[in-house]
Amino acid sequence: MKKRTFDIIFIIISTIILIALSEYGLLEKYMAFSLIPILIAYQLGQYSERKFKK
Repeated sequence: MKKRTFDIIFIIISTIILIALSEYGLLEKYMAFSLIPILIAYQLGQYSERKFKK
């Protein structure tokens, strides 16, 4: 899978998760903090791609 394809899929999945959580009212107080775990997961994925690339 190409890096750009992976990036687009990750952005779409992250957006769907945030919209779903917003619809259930779980992000009312902590919307700004919801991006932190998503960015951490993205950076870990980028690191693991560079570190374990075959």
